[in-house]
Amino acid sequence: MNIAFVLLTHEPDEPAGIERALASLADGLGELGHRVLFVAAGPPSASDGPGLVRLKTLTLPRPMLVDQVLSLLPSPLPVQREIESVLREQDIDLVCWADAVAGLGYLSPAPPGVRTALMVHFMRTDESMKQSLEHKPGVVLPVSDYLTRDSARAGVDTTGWRALPNAVPARSDPPSADVREQLRRTGPVRTLARADPQKGIAQLLEAFPEEGVGRPVQIILATARFEFWPGMQEDVLDECRRLADRLPDVEILPRIPWQDVQGFLAGASVALAPSVEPETFGNVAAEALSVGTPVVGYALGHLPVLVGEAGRLVDLSDGPGRLWAQVRELVDDAPAYHTLSRQAVSQATGLTPVAVARTFLALTAPTAAP
Repeated sequence: MNIAFVLLTHEPDEPAGIERALASLADGLGELGHRVLFVAAGPPSASDGPGLVRLKTLTLPRPMLVDQVLSLLPSPLPVQREIESVLREQDIDLVCWADAVAGLGYLSPAPPGVRTALMVHFMRTDESMKQSLEHKPGVVLPVSDYLTRDSARAGVDTTGWRALPNAVPARSDPPSADVREQLRRTGPVRTLARADPQKGIAQLLEAFPEEGVGRPVQIILATARFEFWPGMQEDVLDECRRLADRLPDVEILPRIPWQDVQGFLAGASVALAPSVEPETFGNVAAEALSVGTPVVGYALGHLPVLVGEAGRLVDLSDGPGRLWAQVRELVDDAPAYHTLSRQAVSQATGLTPVAVARTFLALTAPTAAP
């Protein structure tokens, strides 16, 4: 089958959740023998591969504001026609709008005979979401049941929504038991995030205990193609670097390719998930679990289901100081730590690219649509 994912912001190494999840899903679909095509806006990148088609009718700035696409497309007809042409020329069987706006779900420019799916990675109640649903996609794929429930509470019609989890790369194996024990004893605490204030990194650094945590703390912050206000990401980076510079054993590390994230988390004693807003899925936590690294974070959004018994989650009202306390308690309790580590691998079993690809194919099959 020929499958297209439309995501205007797609880049081969974009440090953002949707892009990373779709790339891993594409890997799984490829392993199962399907052909995957990404359709994205210009400009071209030196890392573009043969499975990526750049639109000639739309070029996006970097960085750009979230949903700025709407103002850049006062007349969307040229883009609609180009996408329809690409889908016909590539003999696409199924097209997935990866978002109501950045994935052009609100336009849904699919030629007759091409099946459609709308992916939902965060809650939207705006006009673009309403328009996306009015196009009657063959299936709507939220990233978690939490997102379905949250959207329904906000008044969105979620009838027939079918949850599709994010796929986690299969690039790193869990460390051996001996290595995991050494990590428990001395390994660094690690996390990484987009440079977004909602990720809670600044609050985490402000609450860093005076006595430290007895091991290095390593944080990676990366700038994505989009931000919520001009200069947001640079503001976050500046603040976090300023805070980290004052703290012993705390480093803000340079960005790494997202393909290396799983290995980075495999080398951690504990992975932190300090987002102060609910995560509709939780990519960082999922990748940590897949390599046996216990997760400490807030019990928000989908994280309680995702992490289960493979970490320590606290109430947001407990504050970031409680996260640091949980880290210290966990690494000091060897039996509990290793129990959580073993559970982590089991918790992520269904998130491999092939496993998620199989679920995707089942949910998007012609007879699966409600």
